[in-house]
Amino acid sequence: MDTKTAINTALSMSKMISTSYLGDLTDEEMMHRPSDGCNHIKWQVGHLIASENNIINECFPDSMPALPAGFAEKYTKETATSNDAAAFDSKDELLRLHDEQRAGTLALLEKVSDQELSKENTGPIKDFAPTVGAAFLMQDAHWLMHAGQWAVIRRQLGRAPLF
Repeated sequence: MDTKTAINTALSMSKMISTSYLGDLTDEEMMHRPSDGCNHIKWQVGHLIASENNIINECFPDSMPALPAGFAEKYTKETATSNDAAAFDSKDELLRLHDEQRAGTLALLEKVSDQELSKENTGPIKDFAPTVGAAFLMQDAHWLMHAGQWAVIRRQLGRAPLF
């Protein structure tokens, strides 16, 4: 398996797991916090979308679909404590934006060469993703890290395990 196929496979798997966990949750349930000091799913999904856009654009400027005006500002560390559901996008809008951003990530991945994937990442996340290829793979890990939290929330809401 080549590098791009491996990255694409990882991204596809994390998307399947993440969207499965979100599939039957309502907008209201996505505001549930698993414990004091933890973030609700709506904030987490918005954060993930904004992060994917930012990280891939850091490696390849202006390569990702533009986010709606003010979107990233809704999903900062400062907004994470808000319990105002109206301050966050709907589940349907978040999933639409996730699909749009992931399509942008995959389209770019298709275009880049193995040499580009091996280039040093000089952006702010270089300690987490030292190469451009690692920045692509970070999208998989980041979504799955948060999806693990969603599994707990699902159980708290009375849902059976999916996986």
